[in-house]
Amino acid sequence: MSDVAPVRKAPSWAVFAWLAAGVAFVAAAWSLPVNLKSVSPALLRAAGEGTSSVAAFGRDLVDFEKLGPAALVLATARVVGDPRAPALAESIDKFAAHQPELVAWGGWDPFLDPLFNLRESKGHAASTPVLTFFIPEKARGTLRAYLANSRSLGVQALLKTRDLTVTGRFVPATRAGGQPLDAVILLSALLYQGEHLSPSLQRELRNLAEAAESQKALGELEGFDLDLLSLGQRLDWMQLGELLRRTESTKTVGEYAHLARVAPDQLPLIYTAALFSDSADRVASYLIQYGKAGVEDLGLALKEGQGAVRLLLLRQVPVSRTPAPDIGAAATFGLLHPKLALVAKWLGFLLGAFCLLRGLDGTLFASTRETGPALPHLQSGVLAVLMAGLLVLGTEPFLLKAAPASEFKLRLVLPVLASSAEPPSAPAAKTSPTMDTSTLLSIGLFAVLQVSMYLLCLVKIREVAHTAVAPLVKLKLMENEENLFDGGLYVGIAGTASALVLQVLHIIPGDLLAAYSSNLFGIICVALVKIRHVRPYKRTLILQSQATSNVMTA
Repeated sequence: MSDVAPVRKAPSWAVFAWLAAGVAFVAAAWSLPVNLKSVSPALLRAAGEGTSSVAAFGRDLVDFEKLGPAALVLATARVVGDPRAPALAESIDKFAAHQPELVAWGGWDPFLDPLFNLRESKGHAASTPVLTFFIPEKARGTLRAYLANSRSLGVQALLKTRDLTVTGRFVPATRAGGQPLDAVILLSALLYQGEHLSPSLQRELRNLAEAAESQKALGELEGFDLDLLSLGQRLDWMQLGELLRRTESTKTVGEYAHLARVAPDQLPLIYTAALFSDSADRVASYLIQYGKAGVEDLGLALKEGQGAVRLLLLRQVPVSRTPAPDIGAAATFGLLHPKLALVAKWLGFLLGAFCLLRGLDGTLFASTRETGPALPHLQSGVLAVLMAGLLVLGTEPFLLKAAPASEFKLRLVLPVLASSAEPPSAPAAKTSPTMDTSTLLSIGLFAVLQVSMYLLCLVKIREVAHTAVAPLVKLKLMENEENLFDGGLYVGIAGTASALVLQVLHIIPGDLLAAYSSNLFGIICVALVKIRHVRPYKRTLILQSQATSNVMTA
């Protein structure tokens, strides 16, 4: 029995078609600016296109004579580089020059004017925290006399809390040193009376006041009073009212007071985002979750426009910084059909990886006369899933890697104005498990090495299969390549050892997952090579050798 030397055929045009299709699918999928746990800058630009800018929103506030909020919006417009910021500054200056006495209050309020005569100069040339006007005894007396005639049950419930003497951190309002609590109670009652609170916040505040009256202690209402004190020391009347109109709960009031304390330099941006999105609750939740990184993402959305801010806060995910093309049509499709676009992106990666593997299969294992173990289609599908998964991980920075721990989660309760009780100890901040970028890169590198080792083993098997020798000799050649077929284990062990050494030397972050993934990939590679390819081919050679021996004997 003679063996015929194999004749290899050059890769056909179909191979190049597979490769071209794979590249096209991957490129098309990469161009879709949609992510599962993040939002891309391209999508923010598409959402903000044609919507109001920060400076334009500030100009609307000036037109409604809300100077205080407009001033904070102007500060934000300058930070995000809005080109219309100079025009907004000019309109604010004109308003201030025309009615300078309203600057301290942040604008004119017809409800407040009879009490404080807003047209009369109070000696404050700039925006002034509202509690500055409410602390003096004369002002508080005027407010008490006015609010005592209110027919609102909520206002009356709040006023009754002035007589409570059981407090935690405030000095009771009716005792010496109780001016701050008295001023805050009157401020909350005035905000309630003037409908400067959202309906849900009004309802919750009234319930807290009634509960405090029945328990003869401030209780939970004291927390709100402390938060309102903190905001009232930083915002003027108009600024505070506009914020509370967009606040749905006392929890959000507390979060804004906390943010104002821990990030005072970012207060204009945080405040503007609340007004711009018309939801202080979503802004507070976003920033408490993502911290300083969330402030940067929010600033990026503010730069793109009102639609971008609302999209970011609606999804409550960080902004992806992964480089990607900015194609307007793709961004519009991702904005209109986010779920469909995400499915199309992942499917594109899968199809692209499959086509590339089919093309690679045709390039490395060109067909010959003698059949042998080629790369199976099923196995191509498995490798395609693996490659597509790596592509998804590369474009999804927060899929395995959690967002950085927020610097704003720790809530500090200071014993200001305390009378007896000690403040509760702050709970330890809980950090989410994170996966460093270097860990993802290490896992990806180990996976690529093992895929390369797998392909190298298949090439060697094919080489043996195409050798013009007897089946028994081929069997010996296969046994001679056992070390190569075990190479995946060697590479895996070497990768694990290298990763552990680098971690001990603090060259890369300590993460056992990155190290032991190399061993895991090595075991999978060797198992696939030996069980899926080597063992069946050796069985074929043994049967061929036995058949040849029987023929020669006969």
